[in-house]
Amino acid sequence: MQKKLLPWISYLSKRLLYSCIALFLVATLTFFLIQNIPGDPFSQENAIPEEIMQSLKHYYGLDRPWYEQYARYLKGIVTFDLGPSFKYEARTVNDIIKDTFPVSLQLGLQALSFSFLMGVFLGSISAYFRRRPPDRMISLMIVLGVSVPSFILAVFFQYLFALKLQLFPVARWGSFSQTILPTLSLATLPTVFIAKMTRSSMSEVLQQDYILTAKIKGLSQLQIILRHVLRNSLLPIISYLGPLTASVVTGSFIIEKIFAIPGLGGWFVNSVINRDYTTIMGVTLFYSAILMFCVLIVDILYCLIDPRIKIEEADEY
Repeated sequence: MQKKLLPWISYLSKRLLYSCIALFLVATLTFFLIQNIPGDPFSQENAIPEEIMQSLKHYYGLDRPWYEQYARYLKGIVTFDLGPSFKYEARTVNDIIKDTFPVSLQLGLQALSFSFLMGVFLGSISAYFRRRPPDRMISLMIVLGVSVPSFILAVFFQYLFALKLQLFPVARWGSFSQTILPTLSLATLPTVFIAKMTRSSMSEVLQQDYILTAKIKGLSQLQIILRHVLRNSLLPIISYLGPLTASVVTGSFIIEKIFAIPGLGGWFVNSVINRDYTTIMGVTLFYSAILMFCVLIVDILYCLIDPRIKIEEADEY
């Protein structure tokens, strides 16, 4: 039992070390990019008196040398204290993440679940009816889905389903019906990508010799797809889940703004507009940590689903 666990412990330890190094680089790069942005968080249309400006900079430590600010920033990361918000009084970055991330998480999980299930379903139908009308219709849907950006789809869905047909609320967040349009807007592009990958992978698997053997044994087409084809076709899709998570997370920024969703993405956009430095750096680091964690989970799933891949081999990459 210990011999089986040792490769996993070694693999996870190395991946965690690499993730910590990557987070350090992200934090450093973000900090110095923020330092070189023109202006400051307290710039407003109406000029602030110089005395108040200096007092604010001193209170938040912005009048200190860059290396002191950098050391303070790294110390806050280690102690899980991302600092106060420059634009929202009496609120810390930790409070903002804690209050708003659950909303973004719900939206992201709904979009990911819909993308995976619908994409695999459409891709399977397309592969099963290859070069026949259902395949051509799904291929047309894939082309349209790839061509139209998510924010254009969001506005179109609002116009058609909310304003014209009045089937769903046009914006806001709360009831389940209010989550449908933003979920569809965010999930459309990942869905068509997964459908395309599923079709390609299943078409290749269906031509393998063991599929012919299964047919000779008398298995029905549905049994062959469920037992043999689908599992072997999921490997490329599983490897795509890491980048898919990234696209869903970054895509949610504009979707949350369009639908007035009180999620973390909307706060991030506002922090960029307001030059809220601590919020920008904190949210960037937080999302980076989540994405690295998702990629790690995908790598582990890849090894578990495909028995041909040994953890020792994965540890080499």
